[in-house]
Amino acid sequence: MAQKLWHHRGQMSEAFRTVMFLSASGGLQDAYTYIGRGKVFANAQTGNIVLMSQAAFDGDLARVLHYLVPLLSFALGVAVAESIRIRYREAKRLHWRQLVLVVEILLLFGVGFIPNTLDMAANALVSFACAMQVQAFRKVHGYPFASTMCIGNLRSGMESLVVCFHLHDKKALYKALHYFGVILLFAIGAGLGAQGVAVFGNRTIWFSCALLLVSLCFMFIQDEEQARQETK
Repeated sequence: MAQKLWHHRGQMSEAFRTVMFLSASGGLQDAYTYIGRGKVFANAQTGNIVLMSQAAFDGDLARVLHYLVPLLSFALGVAVAESIRIRYREAKRLHWRQLVLVVEILLLFGVGFIPNTLDMAANALVSFACAMQVQAFRKVHGYPFASTMCIGNLRSGMESLVVCFHLHDKKALYKALHYFGVILLFAIGAGLGAQGVAVFGNRTIWFSCALLLVSLCFMFIQDEEQARQETK
């Protein structure tokens, strides 16, 4: 079972070993912005909407803007990622998902240099980068999932687990393990992010860049393996 989770035939963007680093990076990003950048969620935009609505009803327009900016940045990130997919989906030298990861890594690396006096700008960039990731990477081993949030993964994981218990379906258990694994890795990333902020401050986001770089390397390795197989 563990071997099946690790190895994957098909798109490397859907392989668990690629997804695991994306999920850990997503958790780290949320912890980073919430703990280190003024209690704003990079990924969990539902939380930002709740806090923004509270501020609106309190008449605190400054706080409304505090949460509205990352929300709009997230929406823009989805639009940009989809535009990249449409424009570069036929590209041969660089897959459009690899391009998304390169852009995300560069943006997050730049965030590490932004001082706390410009937290709003930092949060906007992290939310934008996160949205690009969640739009580009939406499957693990063919199963729909999210690498930057947990509620959908938790629902799908529990649904698959119930199917497994009632129908004794091993494939459903295999599916559930994917979702619970992704949630665990997200939680680990969030914990590392929380600890990192206390020690490294704003530079903690660079650990997210490192995790994304590992995923990017896995995708390039898979491309080389597929190319070798095609030439045999």
